[in-house]
Amino acid sequence: MAKATTVKIRLVSEEGTGFFYVAKKNTRTMTDKLSLRKYDPKAKKHVMFKEAKIK
Repeated sequence: MAKATTVKIRLVSEEGTGFFYVAKKNTRTMTDKLSLRKYDPKAKKHVMFKEAKIK
């Protein structure tokens, strides 16, 4: 069976609040680690979120 092109990833807040988003990423087109600036409701501001594995 073929390997899936998209995988689920976890976007963890760099603020250290423990808040995270779950997103899909195409592994063929985006080979590097994903980092996005998104809203963290625990910190009540926009912060950087970095990619981590889903356990």
